[in-house]
Formats: sequence, structure tokens, C-alpha cells
Amino acid sequence: MDEGSELSLTIAHIVQRLKGSHLHSQIERRAKECLHQPDIKLDSLKEDVRGFLKTSGWERQLQNAVYRELQVQLPPSHPAAPPEHLKEPLAYMRAAQAGWEKRVLKSLNSMSTELGVPLARMRPAAEQKELANKWNEMGTDEPDLASVRPVYAPKDFLEVLVSLRNPNHDGSEDVSVRSHWGLIQVPLNVRDIPQLRRAYSELNLTSGQLGIDDHAHIHPDLFENEYVQIGKKVVMEQDSAAAQQYSRQGCSTGLRADLWALILNSNNQPQDVMHYEQLTAGVIQHDLLVDNLIYKDVKLTASNDDYYFVFEDFLYQVLLCFSRDTAVLEHFKYNSATPPRSFIQGKGGEEECAVVYPPNGVIPFHGFSMYGEYILPLSSHTKHAGGKPQQYITMCVCVFACLLCPAVAPLCFLYNEPSKLYSVFREMYIRYFFRLHSISSSPSGIVSLCLQFERLLQTHLPQLFYHLRQIGAQPLRIAFKWMVRAFSGYLSTDQLLLLWDRVLGYDSLEVVAVLAAAVFAFRAENLMEVTSLGSAEAVLADLSTLKVMPLIQIFLFATAI
Repeated sequence: MDEGSELSLTIAHIVQRLKGSHLHSQIERRAKECLHQPDIKLDSLKEDVRGFLKTSGWERQLQNAVYRELQVQLPPSHPAAPPEHLKEPLAYMRAAQAGWEKRVLKSLNSMSTELGVPLARMRPAAEQKELANKWNEMGTDEPDLASVRPVYAPKDFLEVLVSLRNPNHDGSEDVSVRSHWGLIQVPLNVRDIPQLRRAYSELNLTSGQLGIDDHAHIHPDLFENEYVQIGKKVVMEQDSAAAQQYSRQGCSTGLRADLWALILNSNNQPQDVMHYEQLTAGVIQHDLLVDNLIYKDVKLTASNDDYYFVFEDFLYQVLLCFSRDTAVLEHFKYNSATPPRSFIQGKGGEEECAVVYPPNGVIPFHGFSMYGEYILPLSSHTKHAGGKPQQYITMCVCVFACLLCPAVAPLCFLYNEPSKLYSVFREMYIRYFFRLHSISSSPSGIVSLCLQFERLLQTHLPQLFYHLRQIGAQPLRIAFKWMVRAFSGYLSTDQLLLLWDRVLGYDSLEVVAVLAAAVFAFRAENLMEVTSLGSAEAVLADLSTLKVMPLIQIFLFATAI
């Protein structure tokens, strides 16, 4: 397909997407209203209407919406390509995902049977009133969570990634012996340091960086004051592309909330507030089985965290609403997973009676983070120990876990309006975070991040990598938990936000793998002295004092090639 054809397809796709949007109807209405203005002339109608939309700010909103679509759409492909190939082109990746899902489904169905509760139920009026009254104090509620158990741990997901093999690739053809040192043995293209230097040129040693040059011992006139003024101008102009470029060198604390919302095109318009209120009403009216998993997740993560426990009520509100939001289904168009489906009770196997469950297509559970897809037939006639009918969770299942709380919690420092917090989190999730739990060949996917982390260490710290491998402390077994949560829960909040500035700025999670390698480089001297996996983990147990940007900058631009 030539460049002209690709551009035409892209334009057609974006036009089709925006035609049904609320923004389209608003612009159409404003354009019709402006026809009654005296300065709109019939002989120059097209130019006059366009000029009105530009001066009134609607053209900028349209540009931001188009920019957002360009960030999330799939790359142009052959018209005859099957849908599953568009979402994940490699068959062995799809097969590995399906195999992992079978294991998860077995555990999920077992838990469903043990709980003996319906997938969804209407709350009685008294219960609805009680929940509405304590909506802002949900952290005080202590539901019985003893029967809600973890399904899998991160190490289980890592073992699936370690077992990945391309049946069409002969590993013996690899030139370097080091390529066999690591755990990830798939032939994906990941960037080396020279390529990373070109891609992340704004992070070089001569460029100013928030996270380095805003420290107290550096006079603010040298960088910070002017940079903040530029940021204010970007916010005033309301340009998503400019905000994303600006974020590459970091966002100041006072501007970060506005800049992130601008990058993500999350406007929190009245219709967004209304949407959030409708989701809240849905939570109050209906109780879902997955609500128990959300309660468990919050109780065992954020509520026990020194930084985030004060936001417990916000976390419940956002995550419970998230589970009901059908807008989240949008990301399955470019995610290798498929939204889960169940059948209306008594209608198992009848396709017209299949519904997405939960409504957002994401099943949360504590203890692990991943997505999957697999179809399992529903049976509503199986009996559990108490003799009551037990409905199996019957679906193409997509499972998600403990990134939900760590992903929401840092955003609580930026947004005090629940609807604004929610819309930003949802957009970050469907744009970035889901990739950390999908088995795919995406450059920002967890498989590529793991491979890139290992390649960086093997190439630039071969002695350290070999030493850790020899004592049974494979670096990836330590770093995996950091990457699968994008370092949330491991770094101090201010440093985590600086890292996520760059994720948004470069529209990639690649910097997460770079930071993981930089942490090992920073602690290399101590790691060379360890003699076991336990002692290596102890050296890397506390990352809360680390400064993100100096580590990344030194690793990328002060490492000998």
C-alpha cells in the first residue's frame, strides 16, 4: 500500500470515528448558529464558517480530537487482513495468550463456584439508599473478603512470557552468546542505546529537565522559570500536540494536571460529568461479582500504602465506576484481548443472549495483572456444595489485576474532582496501562519491555548480568514487578509522576524498561557482591529514594557504547 493510500485510509477512519462523537454534534450546531451572524456572507460561506470555528476555539478542539485518534488507531494494513491479525499479527503470541487464559479461567471458575454469588444483581432499595449515603465514606465499610482469593501472582505471568518461542525462528542462528543469557527468547526488534539516544534526544545531558534542573541548589532563572512560563502558554493555547512535546522534559507540579488532561484530550465537559454521575448511579443500583475483587484490591494495596491510604474513598469510587463504563470497550479494537461475554441465566449458548460482563470488559482481581481472551461455555445448572445453582463465569475472558489501584492512586495527587480524575485515568488506561498485561508484540507491550530490559543489561553491563545469572538471580525476575506496574508503588510519588510525564510525552512505555536497567546500573557495585537471589532482591528492595531523571539521563547519555 503506497503512502497516498495509507493517508486516505487514515483520514477516512478518523472522519468515521468523529462523525458519531459529541464534539461533531457540537461543531455542527455551532456552525448552523453562526449562519445568522451578519458577518457571514453567502459568497464566502465556507471560509467565513471556518474562520468562526477557528476564532471560537472549535477548530482547536477538533485538532486535539484528531490528534487523539492518531495516537490510538491501528496502523494501516491490508484490507483483507483478519481482525485478529490487526490486533496481534504474530500467531504464536495469540496462541500463548490463549493458553495462559485457560489456566486463569480454571481458577476463575473455581473461585466463582466457591463464592456462590450471581454475576450481577439489583440491590434492594434499602441497600441502594445505604450505599448512596456512604458514597464518600466507602473506606469505612468492611465487607467480608475472606472468600475472595488471589488468582495468580506476577511470577506466573512471567513464566508464560519466558516460555514464549517463535516456531519459525532458529535460536542457534543468533550471533551473540549473550542473546541466550536472558529469559525472554523471542525475536522482537527493540532499540539499543544509540537508537534510544536518537528517539529520546530531549533527555540529553545538555537539555534542561524537570526532575534535575529544578533542584534547590540550581537558580530557577537558569531553566525552571522560563520553562514554567512556556508551560503556561501551552495550557493557554490548548494544543494537545504541543503539550505532549512539552511533557518530554517534565511537567511542573502546578501545571501537570492541566497538561496531562490536554495530552489525553480529557476535557471534563458537562457531558463527561453527567457520564460519571450515570456510572455512579449504576454502581448504586447494581451489585457485581467483580465489586468484591475491587474491594479486595484496594484493601490489600492502596489502603496499606503510606502515600495513598488517604485516597481510599476516591479509589473505590473510580474503580467501581470504571467496571460499569462501556466506553472502555473501545480499547479492544487495538488490544490483542477480546471483551468478556456471559449469557443471561437460563439462556446459555444462545448468541443473541450474550452480554459483555462486566460492562467495561475488564475483570479485576488482586495479586496479578494481565489480560486474556478465551471462550468458555456457560452452565447455569452446576451445583456447588450448598446445593444452590451456581453460574460459571462464561466468556471470552479478559482479566485485569493489581495495576488498577496503583494506576489510579498517583492521579489522586493531581485531581480533586472525581469526574476529572476518572476521565484521565480511563484515558491513560486505554492508551497505555493495558499493554502491561497483554501478551503482544507491541513495542510498548510487556514482552518487548522485558526483552529490551535484558538486552540493555546484557550489552552494557555484561559482567553484572552474567554474575546474577550464575547465582540464580536473573535480573528480569527482580525487575518484572516494577515494569508490570509502571513503577507505581515502588517510587516516591513525585518521581513516579516525573516518569509518567515522559511516558505521556513520548507516547511510549519504553522508558519504563530503560529506568529498570538504569536502577541495576546504579546498584551494580553492590549487586556484584551478592551471592543469592534473596540478597540481590534485598539490594533492590527500596526504590523510594531514587531520582528517576538522573538515572535515565546518565544511563542513556553517559554510558560508553
